Amino acid sequence: MEVKDSNGTLLGEGDNVTVIKDLKVKGSSTTIKRGTVVKKIRLTDDAEEIEGRVERTVMVLKTCFLKKV
Repeated sequence: MEVKDSNGTLLGEGDNVTVIKDLKVKGSSTTIKRGTVVKKIRLTDDAEEIEGRVERTVMVLKTCFLKKV
C-alpha cells in the first residue's frame, strides 16, 4: 500500500510532515495551524490517513492536508 502526501510524495513510517492548511479538530475547539510539523508519523491501514503526535496528543490526520518535510 502506497501512502502519498498532497504533492504525491511517498510517505514512510517515521517521516516528518508539515500541515499545509489550518485544520479544526473534531470534538474540540482547538485548531492545528498551517506549518505545524508532525514528527515520526505512523502509517495506518487506510492509505489516506496517518497517525502523528500534535501538541502532545496523538491524532489521525488526512494525508491530503500534509506535505513531507
